[in-house]
Amino acid sequence: MTTETTEARVLDAIRERRDLVNAAIDEELPVQRPERLYEASRYILEAGGKRLRPTVTTLAAEAVTGVEPMSADFRAFDALDGEPVDVMRAAVSIEVIQSFTLIHDDIMDEDDLRRGVPAVHEQYDVSTAILAGDTLYSKAFEIMSETGADPADGLEAMRLLASTCTEICEGQALDVAFESRDDILPEEYLEMVELKTAVLYGAAASTAAVLLGADDEVADALYRYGIDSGRAFQIQDDVLDLTVPSEDLGKQRGSDLVEGKETLITLHARQEGVDVDGLVDAETPAEVTEAEVDEAVAVLEEAGSIEYARGTAEDLTARSKEHLQVLPESESRALLEDLADYLITRGY
Repeated sequence: MTTETTEARVLDAIRERRDLVNAAIDEELPVQRPERLYEASRYILEAGGKRLRPTVTTLAAEAVTGVEPMSADFRAFDALDGEPVDVMRAAVSIEVIQSFTLIHDDIMDEDDLRRGVPAVHEQYDVSTAILAGDTLYSKAFEIMSETGADPADGLEAMRLLASTCTEICEGQALDVAFESRDDILPEEYLEMVELKTAVLYGAAASTAAVLLGADDEVADALYRYGIDSGRAFQIQDDVLDLTVPSEDLGKQRGSDLVEGKETLITLHARQEGVDVDGLVDAETPAEVTEAEVDEAVAVLEEAGSIEYARGTAEDLTARSKEHLQVLPESESRALLEDLADYLITRGY
């Protein structure tokens, strides 16, 4: 099967699930009083997004139980003990947490754009954006609590979601701390990425196994799949921030470099003797020009730093797919493997 055919299969799987997730978001997170708060809460969800994490959750549910893709009712998914579980609620909960983190990240980073539209704090105001993020955070737990899973399994899923949120905050704190350091090691960066980004992919994959009553070995393997593919996803994001035009990226290209955020790319470049801090003169992402970013990218490519990051992402992806060997062979497992590849080959 060609790379193009594989990507087309993955994109079809994402689109099918995205439509279902979007409909479920409308059900689970309606606009109610106070309208401004809920409109702001839904704003970034309605701005788009591929729904990658809910796709992982639903594919994992199918792979654990051995059903064919899209053959089960995600609202009443048969658990391994035969009782129905609302896997779609779990998928929506994961996506809602993702949106909560984006709102608060944009406030902290003072980013003006998200998914090609003004960030929530720009469209509304900072106070409303903070409240919108907090609302999404609490709503995610409400939604996760109503899956109908076995009480012990439901409690474990809630515990996993709570610990994931704590780790995301720890990762964000490390990311902020890194901005004032120039001695960060690659392994420190990978730890930060695991906490800030990858743990939500881990939760997305393993929550389905937990709710459906799979054994610990399967749940743990899916979690590790999510961790490794999630770290690779973030590294690809770092590459895309430098290499994809702003209009396709949905935010200002090169913003990470302007804001002084360390990535695997810049860490490698420093080790190669590149003056990373002097690559661009702009003080804010809005001030940087495409020409400045082009010049910076040329320097980083010459140092082999972008290729180094891509190679690391490929290694992590290969390892992520190895974790799936604990699952029986199925079309859904194959799609999880293909999805891991897609996360590091996507163009935006």
